[in-house]
Amino acid sequence: MRGAAAVGTGAAGPRRQEGQVWDSVKKGAFILGSGLFVLLAFRNSLTWHLQRFWGASGDFWQTQWTKLHLLLGGNEWALFFVATMVVPTLAFWLFNAVLMVADLTGRPAFITRYRIQLGRNDPVDPGKLRQAVRTVLYNQLFLSMPMVSGMFLLMRWRGNPCGPELPTFHWVLLELSVCGLLEEIFFYYSHRLFHHPALYKHIHKVHHEWTAPVGVVALYAHPLEHVLSNMLPVLLGPALLGSHAATTMLWFTLALLVTTVSHCGYHLPLLPSPEFHDFHHLKFNQCYGVLGVLDRLHGTDATFKQTKAYERHLLLLSLTPLSESIPDAPKKDQ
Repeated sequence: MRGAAAVGTGAAGPRRQEGQVWDSVKKGAFILGSGLFVLLAFRNSLTWHLQRFWGASGDFWQTQWTKLHLLLGGNEWALFFVATMVVPTLAFWLFNAVLMVADLTGRPAFITRYRIQLGRNDPVDPGKLRQAVRTVLYNQLFLSMPMVSGMFLLMRWRGNPCGPELPTFHWVLLELSVCGLLEEIFFYYSHRLFHHPALYKHIHKVHHEWTAPVGVVALYAHPLEHVLSNMLPVLLGPALLGSHAATTMLWFTLALLVTTVSHCGYHLPLLPSPEFHDFHHLKFNQCYGVLGVLDRLHGTDATFKQTKAYERHLLLLSLTPLSESIPDAPKKDQ
């Protein structure tokens, strides 16, 4: 009888786990679907006002795109390459150049005073930073570039990604929202997969060499992880939607800047909070996603919610560092 009970319990365990996973999937589908429905419902009213703003500057951007068309002789490959590789990559390195100066010198103070993990990377090890830069350049040149080239062939086969007319504002907004949701789903699960012990020690451990990350570490990863977890979740949205190259340029640039902010190690005013992903680097088994939606559904932010970092996980609207306004609790031996 005890053996039968044990068998029954063992069979119920997997079923219970499957039920929990299925329940999380249903909740995720409901939340993401509801968000998309609300966006579609309000796009004609909410985005009408934003469309007016877009229209005011639309002629300017349309003129620039037309000039680029003429400059490159209408060469679609060149247009796509400039939009999806050159512009996002320049934005990434220009932003990281400023952060690396702060990391290496401890100046200017208006950046370094917002450090999240106090006393870490103060200053950063130059040799370790050089290694990270070399790895990131390798990933961009030999992995990102071929993948973007393949994406161009796919999108060219599907339609005209470099058409002379730019898309409307509300369509760009809708596409960016869909791209963000798709990235959240595919990044969360691919990232969590790389934390499996069989994969972590051979692949993802490279990225986690930095327990206190800096901006450039956003793309510091094993080649397989860079392809499956860094690139594919970002490429998927524009590829499925058949986005215009200008929309893809905007999405790639936003994605690179946001992931840089989340790794930068500084909680700067008016920028998205990096506390969520910084905590992931500190603790490893929390906060796997980008937006945090799936972490909430799967309970992979439970420990994070009990920390001061969670209280500081908000948009900083003042010049006072959150490490000062919401300080860590004093240690027991003090």
